[in-house]
Amino acid sequence: MELPLLLLVVAGCAPVAVILIWAVRTYNRLVRQRNQANASWAQIDVQLRRRHDLIPNLVETVRGYASHEQSTLESVVGARHGAVTATGDQVAGRATAENLLSQTLGRLFALAEAYPDLKADRNFAALQRELATTEDKIAYARQFYNSAVQTLTNTIQSVPSNLIAKLFGFHPPDYFETSDEARGPVQVQF
Repeated sequence: MELPLLLLVVAGCAPVAVILIWAVRTYNRLVRQRNQANASWAQIDVQLRRRHDLIPNLVETVRGYASHEQSTLESVVGARHGAVTATGDQVAGRATAENLLSQTLGRLFALAEAYPDLKADRNFAALQRELATTEDKIAYARQFYNSAVQTLTNTIQSVPSNLIAKLFGFHPPDYFETSDEARGPVQVQF
């Protein structure tokens, strides 16, 4: 009589064990995906800091050739300051500050078109290439981050993993989006 009772107890525990194993695996998957999103964000942060470090040299080079374009230079310096001080985990605030910086840098490079000596300056050209390379790295890091966020968000919002996500307080992070101006023209007109 003891053997059937033992089998009954084991059979009753099997579904609980399966649910417990599923819960642990789901929790661990959510943690891995959250860590991937955090690591991806750290890569964006590294590239943004690199960009921020290049801008003062670029401004000083332009200032030597176009000192009377003070308002453009001041707007670039102000936008850089806003981007540097927009720290923390608030993705939307950082994205807004970085998009403003991208817009003002665009005006700075447009200004260079009006000054052939500045455009021909090797230091300016090197800084411009370095900044373009950094922009490409930022775009790649942003794409990788947004992909990690999408994967985590899908897991958080999918049934039945949403039960574990809600139980342990997992929330989908924000995407790092560019402004409409940074995306380029939507419609080409002839």
